[in-house]
Amino acid sequence: MNDLFGSIGQLPGVGKERTERYAKLGIETPFDLLYHFPRTYIDYTKPVWVEDAPNDTPVAVRCTIVQKIAPVYTRSRMALYKILATDGMQDFIITYYNNPYTYRALQTGKEYYAYGRFTGGLLRRELRSPQMQSVENAMLLQPVYPQTQGLTSAMIRTNVKRALSMLTADVETLSPALLATHDLMTLQQALRAVHMPKNTAELEKAQRRLAFEELLLFQLGTRMLRSRARTETVTPMDPATDLSDFYNALPFTLTKGQQLAVDSVIEDLCGTVPMNRLLQGDVGSGKTAVAAAACAFAAKNGIQSVLMAPTEILAQQHYHTLSAFLAPIGLQPVLLTGSVTAAAKRKIKQQIAEKQAMVVVGTHAVIQKDTQFADLGLVITDEQHRFGVAQRAALAEKGGVPHKLVMSATPIPRTLALIIYGDLDVTVINEMPKGRLPIQTIAATGGYRYRAYDFIKQHLDAGEQAYLVCAMIEESEQMENIKAASSYAEDLRKNAFADYRVGLLHGKMKAAEKEKVMAQMKDHELDLLVCTTVVEVGVDVPNATVILIENADRFGLAQLHQLRGRVGRSSMQSYCILLTDSHKEESRERLKIMSRTANGFEIAEEDLKLRGPGDFFGNAQHGIPPMLQTALTGDMPLVAETQQAADAILRADPDLRQQENQSMRLAVLRLFRKNGANGLN
Repeated sequence: MNDLFGSIGQLPGVGKERTERYAKLGIETPFDLLYHFPRTYIDYTKPVWVEDAPNDTPVAVRCTIVQKIAPVYTRSRMALYKILATDGMQDFIITYYNNPYTYRALQTGKEYYAYGRFTGGLLRRELRSPQMQSVENAMLLQPVYPQTQGLTSAMIRTNVKRALSMLTADVETLSPALLATHDLMTLQQALRAVHMPKNTAELEKAQRRLAFEELLLFQLGTRMLRSRARTETVTPMDPATDLSDFYNALPFTLTKGQQLAVDSVIEDLCGTVPMNRLLQGDVGSGKTAVAAAACAFAAKNGIQSVLMAPTEILAQQHYHTLSAFLAPIGLQPVLLTGSVTAAAKRKIKQQIAEKQAMVVVGTHAVIQKDTQFADLGLVITDEQHRFGVAQRAALAEKGGVPHKLVMSATPIPRTLALIIYGDLDVTVINEMPKGRLPIQTIAATGGYRYRAYDFIKQHLDAGEQAYLVCAMIEESEQMENIKAASSYAEDLRKNAFADYRVGLLHGKMKAAEKEKVMAQMKDHELDLLVCTTVVEVGVDVPNATVILIENADRFGLAQLHQLRGRVGRSSMQSYCILLTDSHKEESRERLKIMSRTANGFEIAEEDLKLRGPGDFFGNAQHGIPPMLQTALTGDMPLVAETQQAADAILRADPDLRQQENQSMRLAVLRLFRKNGANGLN
């Protein structure tokens, strides 16, 4: 049992080099390896006849080796190893290139399963470099694992088999009562079945057990964190604090939704336990004004505030917005980011330490050890899912037990929010500021591209600006139809938009380059910005009124909605054009949803139904256990089942101290500590 939690280097065949490669995947022990789940399976359970096998589509066939043909060498010294095989109805050729090992291993007269892509016509079929398994001891559902350079799926399978041999019933995390109530496999059975399934029914049952456990442990942990936070105490701020000068200095009147959000935050700040609140609202709904009110309220109570954003672009935007809201009442924020000069940093950090700076805006630079706050009592993070748990924890520790306000423009369905932000109270701003017009959204095929260009030019000629969003940075041989930002921008500069100022922005540019381009866009030194999704969370350009998104079918609905929010940030009518060449019914349906509604939460719910929550955020959700991404399988009844189970367990045993819950408690601690959360002990 203890060997499972020792170094993975102890497994046969795993030397120093492979240990380092496993470390890149976050795998340090054999137990970690058992939780490195297959991303898919090669299915040998339904072999096809050779005559029915389509070309260029992966299929499995059951065949017998008839003859091994002598190797042939090409002029370039490539060795071709050809084998004659039959499925009993039709002969075909198996070809390997420079692979004498497989050629020698295959035995004449023996039966195999072969998996690969056929080429050729009716009279001559060929299977090139297929995967082969002896029928005698075939794994009919063969796992394919996420890999890194130097680690193949076959290597991982071999190591997993060894780790499985070390597995005992002692690893169980759930109580016998839970297993019986929810009809679950034991953990030992589930881990064996997910790596070496006998059939699809067994695999599905194993996946359900593992999904149940991941969801349950995560929800137990977030509920325990929330409960723990309720036991901490803070000095309440004065509810009689007057904010009338702040409200009077604003260049607009807060919406009803904004005012309700401010009232909720102030009520929390005046309580005896630390605030732990999520402020959700669509792009442009006015969350920063709520944050500014919170900072003003804290400052009037002698408390420092900090707002941390995930990128310099966003930090600068918040700094300028907060300055506009707070400077008129004598409260000037300071900006602390990585690109600030050393001398300026020293001065700003001194102001923070001496309490001359009451409101601080920055990136991860604000959590560095040499940034010391005199009296930090309010921590605000924007787009929390872009930060790791450890980063958020490091910021919170700057103030002992500060109030925490989390802002997010990513519309998250309520069911999913309960899982991801289960330790937070939730406030939603569900209305837009007055004077904003709904963004008109049009979905069209690539055949309308040049008409779309003409439409964009009309708006550029009227003094407005536009974005063109691409799915990739550079061209890819595998995805030739995907518009790539670099070559696309170059083509537009030379041809369709030769008379306009065209800029380029993508994620591989250095921070300083990105800042320069976004500043040019904001100052109207550019008419058109060609970009990747890096612009999804970007600087506010009210003059931008058109966004064209190429290959829109490749984006999730929530991401499309975020991108659409780059325009429509003024009283001018704005437009979003979604181009796609996909003929899939699902793609068309998704784009129809975008055209039909501008409500981010409605879109998020639809996205959840269409894609399942495991894929909801596109890239892995930062700060959320990676296994939870696989656990969120789109099975909402399972989510509800684990929520009810977590509530029942904690009602009976709030700290999981009872004997039957000890293993589950250890599993919760292991899960959260591995992901940087230290609030549980």
